[in-house]
Amino acid sequence: MPESYDKLAAYTRKVATLGSVSALSSWDQETYMPRKAAEARSEQSALLAGMLHERITSTELGDLISAAEADKEVMGDDELAASVREFRRDYDKATKIPGELVADLARTGSRAQEAWKDARERSDFDGFAPWLEKVIGLSRRKAECLGIPESAGNDGELYDAMLDDYEPATSAKDIEAVFTPLAKELADLLQELRGGKHPGASILDTHVPADRQHKFGLFIIEKLGFDMEAGRLDVTTHPFCSGFGPGDTRLTTRYRDERFTDALYGTMHECGHGLYEQGLPKHERFGEPLADSVSLGIHESQSRLWENLVGRSLAFWEWALPHAKEMLGGDLRGATPETMFKAVNTAEPSFIRVEADEATYNAHVFVRFEIERAVFSGDLKVRDIPGVWNEKYKQYLGITPPDHRRGCLQDVHWSFGLLGYFPTYTLGNLYACQLWDKINEDIPTLDNQMRKGEFGELLAWLTDNIHQHGRRYPAPELAERATGKKLSAEPLLRHLKGRLKPVYGV
Repeated sequence: MPESYDKLAAYTRKVATLGSVSALSSWDQETYMPRKAAEARSEQSALLAGMLHERITSTELGDLISAAEADKEVMGDDELAASVREFRRDYDKATKIPGELVADLARTGSRAQEAWKDARERSDFDGFAPWLEKVIGLSRRKAECLGIPESAGNDGELYDAMLDDYEPATSAKDIEAVFTPLAKELADLLQELRGGKHPGASILDTHVPADRQHKFGLFIIEKLGFDMEAGRLDVTTHPFCSGFGPGDTRLTTRYRDERFTDALYGTMHECGHGLYEQGLPKHERFGEPLADSVSLGIHESQSRLWENLVGRSLAFWEWALPHAKEMLGGDLRGATPETMFKAVNTAEPSFIRVEADEATYNAHVFVRFEIERAVFSGDLKVRDIPGVWNEKYKQYLGITPPDHRRGCLQDVHWSFGLLGYFPTYTLGNLYACQLWDKINEDIPTLDNQMRKGEFGELLAWLTDNIHQHGRRYPAPELAERATGKKLSAEPLLRHLKGRLKPVYGV
């Protein structure tokens, strides 16, 4: 490495190490931390966030970035130049935010998360609302510090500053332009499916104890390629994945005795995130943008690909069902790959996003995007969220949540300020289906491989075309390089119609 870049990378590796300690503290809070430790943990989170912010906004780091930018050898190397570009982007954004605000966000988010857990358990939105108001207020202050991104243009809005954290250079109007026609297409598809014959999904209601589900989930993710010597699977209230650093990627899931596929697909979803994290070149480049994920849309493409395009396929169940019968027991003895395939590909409106089928899932995202955008602009008050939430569920899904636990309290994201995050789930679906088209073109024997429980070539394709590049290319460019096409909703719609219409006989 050129000396200027080597010094920069050495500095940021130490920063990333501190960041991994902070992330580990958050993981512990969502898994094993005693509830009475919440107040102390909020102070720990604030202290760590402040220490991290000092280092990522220091004059020393700014000078190191400038030195690398002035080094012709560095900037003449496409890969290193891309890394320096991302270092500069991160530094310029971080230096706009005061340290006390960063610490306050961390402290408040930590405490709000505990308030959300309690409120969700009791289905008590009023008890959580004051904390949500605090989180949104602090997030709005952060957005004001960052300013509307230049990429949003003259008609940008403050909410775009939050979107830019998760999907760089993507604005609310960009999202709206994609979501509006997609919502209509999906509504038309659901209406068409209602005219067909429901395939039935009673086989999924078999009673399976959590310990058996956990054993089966571990078996599946190891077969998909997740390295359990560099990761683990635990239980939490809301499933997530954390990639702390080289050799340490943690997955979480949740179980209930009925509908074992809810936990299975949640586990496969997080495994997709975990495979991406394990595929990034962290051992060689930890602390550099080249070892970081490029966007949450791309990250979600990996989780949705493994969960849905692999996990809901007939080929998957031809391989997995014998193992499920052996490991899960219950009433699966009479199941066939065909009955399982049809059961997991029904299209039924439901209250819980993470348990939604492919055809209705994006409607859950549309609701959240519209609500948080309205709240962020001030057009919607926090106390009015439950009513608007229920109205939008009636509008998009034709159902009304019976309580807050299955309504506006179901997701953890808002409790610690992840505003602008939800749209990336639908972007992930779009990216996943576009990648899937190209994967099947490049690996024409993929179905046969999956029937035998062989996923190595699929994982290798994703590692070569997506994972190994980190943030070298912006997300749209990365996807276009991998597929040869610009992002489009057409592959997603073609996939859903091709899979679901035969299931319903329409």
